[in-house]
Amino acid sequence: MNTRPRNRKEQLTDAAAELFRRHGYHGVSVNDIAAAAGVTGPAVYRHFRGKQDVLAHVLLSGLDKFGLVTDEALAREKPLHSLVEAVSALAVERREVTALWRWQGRHLDKADQIKIRKRGAELMGDWITALRDTRPDLPPPDAELLSWAALSVFGSVADHHVSLPKRRFEQLLGQLACTVLRSTPAASFQPSVQDWQRPQVQPSRREELLTIATKLFREHGYRDVSMEDIGAAAGIAGPSVYRHFAGKAELLMAAGYRMADRLKMAARQAIETASSPHDALTALVRSYVDIVSRSDDLLSVFASEVGHVPERDRKELVRVQRGYVAEWVTLLRTVAPQLPEPEARIAVHAALTIVNDLTRTPRVTARPGLVAELTGLAVAVLDEAAHI
Repeated sequence: MNTRPRNRKEQLTDAAAELFRRHGYHGVSVNDIAAAAGVTGPAVYRHFRGKQDVLAHVLLSGLDKFGLVTDEALAREKPLHSLVEAVSALAVERREVTALWRWQGRHLDKADQIKIRKRGAELMGDWITALRDTRPDLPPPDAELLSWAALSVFGSVADHHVSLPKRRFEQLLGQLACTVLRSTPAASFQPSVQDWQRPQVQPSRREELLTIATKLFREHGYRDVSMEDIGAAAGIAGPSVYRHFAGKAELLMAAGYRMADRLKMAARQAIETASSPHDALTALVRSYVDIVSRSDDLLSVFASEVGHVPERDRKELVRVQRGYVAEWVTLLRTVAPQLPEPEARIAVHAALTIVNDLTRTPRVTARPGLVAELTGLAVAVLDEAAHI
């Protein structure tokens, strides 16, 4: 007689967490979750009301796991050191768990959003307290910035598939996170581009629609935005949008290519005007932070909605994205030839994720020197990797 496993709900949760990490919420169906767990679609409904309920359980159970590890670490003799070690191990063992705090919960109902935000705030409070116990002179806002950045280092492993032997992987993540936690936010990396006021240029209607569409895609998700929504936000009738774009997919592709072009041009300029490999790497970081801080909606769409782009264009955008990361890796290994390629790649993803995450974290985006601070943190992570 076949009996249903007692941990079936946990199996479904683990399968869903990995699928959501890889493909995003809209890229995963109930049947996908069932297949990954080795059951049929209807079996999922014995444990969950639907996909939204699965996501809520994934996020809450993941935060609980993160919280359990945090509580155990804080009870030890050196809380912050123990916390870094414990979360490094968790990040390597369960890549999806350490990235869950990023989710804004826009796909969940209000009650679940409140639960997730409350639990996330509690965990962040634990990190800030542990950091300030170690560095009592650190102002609370700076402690919060550094804690977010450290979590980005751990969460960055969810954005790539690079791996190392378990112990070495944990050590590397811990070293990079400790570098962030030891940092002092400073304005010394302030790019000169921020020192002047750009003239205001009236955008074309096509440019205006692209800007509006990417903002809506970021806030609501590609599938939940219609051409009529885009037209309404621009103050024109929905059908008028089709004079400029054939459909949503073309808008999404335009957003992806726009971001890719900006990054490529800035990278070329940064490298060609640098006086040394390290200067080139620092300039590359500065250019990235500047672009992301001014193009956050484009970045979000480029990173999270690319799965909705037609396959041919999607492959090209992914190729461009990987090529950009490879440029960082090459520069870092030019600075530090002894650094193994996988470790360089992990460090680069950690630096990029700090910038990507913190430019989208409302708690820190109001900091007046954020562009300079993010540049400094990202460079510090890369320098740490170069000297390991």
